[in-house]
Amino acid sequence: QVQLVESGGGLVQAGGSLRLSCASSESIFSFTGMGWYRQGPGKQRELVASLTRGGTTNYLDSVKGRFTVSRDNAKNTLYLQMNSLKPEDTAVYYCNAIPNFSTGWSTIWGQGTQVTVSS
Repeated sequence: QVQLVESGGGLVQAGGSLRLSCASSESIFSFTGMGWYRQGPGKQRELVASLTRGGTTNYLDSVKGRFTVSRDNAKNTLYLQMNSLKPEDTAVYYCNAIPNFSTGWSTIWGQGTQVTVSS
């Protein structure tokens, strides 16, 4: 079974930085794309950043210029570098992967990692 394991969350002051990691148990080339979602208290889950297999990135407007999504193919790991963090970035962050159709897998989610930004 394919697994995604997130790490790197924590408590940080406003203006600080964190880097989230998402390690895949399978080659990330098995996926058409990967992304980071978040769900804040009382809010719906939203897409924060995505990265396609071809390298195209997409960001939520509110994080553009502050967050950067990247990957290390050799380590099968997706990253989210978060700078200039704001209290409104507080949420549980989830890694997501869309498998290639040929794998027969369903969409994969990690277990989530908590990010808390204090004012």
